[in-house]
Amino acid sequence: MAAATPPVFEPRSRDGWRDPFPMYRALRDQDPVHHVPDNGEGEDYWVLSRFQDVCAAAIDAPTFSSAEGLTFSYGEKEKIGVEAPIVMLDAPEHTSLRKLSIKQFTPRAVRDLEPMVREFVVERVERLRESGEGDVVQELLKPLPSLVVSHFLGVPREDREHFDRWSYAIVAANAEGNILSGADAVGELMGYFARLMEKRREEPGDDLISALVHGRLNTGEAVSPAKVLGMGFTMVAGGNDTTTGLLGGALEILTRRLDQRALLIEDPGRMANAIDELLRLTSPVQGLARTTTRDVEIEGRTIPRGRKVMLLYGSANVDEREFGDDAAECDVDRKLRRIMTFSYGPHHCIGAAAARLQGRIALEEILARCPEFAVDAEAGRYGPGPFVRRFESLPFIARGAA
Repeated sequence: MAAATPPVFEPRSRDGWRDPFPMYRALRDQDPVHHVPDNGEGEDYWVLSRFQDVCAAAIDAPTFSSAEGLTFSYGEKEKIGVEAPIVMLDAPEHTSLRKLSIKQFTPRAVRDLEPMVREFVVERVERLRESGEGDVVQELLKPLPSLVVSHFLGVPREDREHFDRWSYAIVAANAEGNILSGADAVGELMGYFARLMEKRREEPGDDLISALVHGRLNTGEAVSPAKVLGMGFTMVAGGNDTTTGLLGGALEILTRRLDQRALLIEDPGRMANAIDELLRLTSPVQGLARTTTRDVEIEGRTIPRGRKVMLLYGSANVDEREFGDDAAECDVDRKLRRIMTFSYGPHHCIGAAAARLQGRIALEEILARCPEFAVDAEAGRYGPGPFVRRFESLPFIARGAA
């Protein structure tokens, strides 16, 4: 009998995102500490695919450093050419900046978003309902997180049209792992943030930019303008992907799994639990890289110091070893202890509660107003890039309108 072909990790993009899961399972089962000899630039990197290994690496930030960037390309810090954003910082700098920032994401601050989010969602769902069909990404899933990010950053209402345009361009570039491809939008947004920072110095508000401009790090130093700009940029790039990816994937799952949809319609109280199950299965950010600061042994293999290591959140979240034999299936009543959708440990996403809120409200309103909706995933179009799995276009039919 011929030997089985060893699994190979191949970065996905666009149509490649339709079904990366057989590749993930092969890696988990046969080669959970996988070596990729060439990242396309003549450098190697490693891939972790099992939940236990991915979670342990995310927690162990001293060994798996973020300081050299989050893609499998080397020299990211030099390519960016500016002071590193929070996602590319390690402790203690990361801890100090995060402590200042997270105050804007308290449970109360997130709860206070609900009226604004629900009003926006209702308006957009009603537009879809009245027309009978449309592209749900363009109508709802893309503008919703941009609205929430602009709120947290204190962007005035009159500036939001420009802000949305810059945000969409940056999100697309970031998803490809090459933010320089959105250089024009980056430049315009950074110029805008610089002006907004000056305004907030004189007229502080209850927003993240104000908190950073007037805040002090643990060292007693003021937050540098570059760090404030980096935080704003991180919010734009990361705050949009998760909500768009979650909701597009969730609508696709609930179109396939009418039994699970029926449970949510029967008892809307299930939604809070269901959101985590849908976050687990959709994993909008499918993976990010870290860099080893020492030789590290995992599953009997040694990853040398200074190598990039891809943490496959999307694979970890459907690992049968963690979630059982039905890990690939949707169960809105599943009790989850932990998921890797927002990473884990010191770099756990500070906007996780806001993403959950947006997901819950959007699905509640869609199910209440269009309980027999359908999306055409086959006609949907996935976005480019090897890190974020999200629809950039998804046809929606508003059946069963209330």
